[in-house]
Amino acid sequence: MKNHNPFRYFKTSPEVIRLAVMMYVRFPLSLRNVEDLLHERGIDICHETVRYWWNRFGPLFTSEIRKKRIHPSQNYSNWKWHLDEVFVKINGETHYLWRAIDHEGEVLECFVSKRRDRKAAMVFLKKIMKRYGKPREIVTDRLRSYRAAMKAIGNAEVQEVGRWKNNRCENSHLPFRRREQAMLQFRRLRSLQKFVSIHASVYNHFNHERHLNNRETFKLQRNAALVEWRQLSAA
Repeated sequence: MKNHNPFRYFKTSPEVIRLAVMMYVRFPLSLRNVEDLLHERGIDICHETVRYWWNRFGPLFTSEIRKKRIHPSQNYSNWKWHLDEVFVKINGETHYLWRAIDHEGEVLECFVSKRRDRKAAMVFLKKIMKRYGKPREIVTDRLRSYRAAMKAIGNAEVQEVGRWKNNRCENSHLPFRRREQAMLQFRRLRSLQKFVSIHASVYNHFNHERHLNNRETFKLQRNAALVEWRQLSAA
């Protein structure tokens, strides 16, 4: 039985759809910026078409990236986690975006909540541990909700709190902040949760650790990531 082709009823070629979704999610561009860049390439579409494409194909591409992604060994990936939360405005109301990354800067999980209490921290921790298991160390800030949630779960002994220890997670917020500014903030909690999940997977896919590799290795990894992206949802 052949796999279902998600581009079957679309007049636009899959290559253009993949390019539009990649430009919008990967780079801090607005919908109209993507429309203008595609117009410069001779592709005449509306910005609402770009919105529809990323809403339709973004979760699909994210699912394939996670399936095809080669994760390191369990001891490596669960060596150290960095957890932090940022304030996000949705229609003038403050929400909290919880983010977890590993010691190499790869985004593990994102979770949006209305409160920053023990209950939200427990939901966030259980969500990560269900997918990745239990880590050896968890670096957090001095928020008391982390300590209370970890005591309830039973891994309070792995928590580390210290000045400047969580700078890796603090710096990882920057791509999302640039993206949030380009999108003029968010209007619904559901759309925020959907976008940060897609953005995290695409960020991990194109994160080549440029500062750790020489130029030749970086070029090979960048080309490989582009080839894999162009093969997503291929019929």
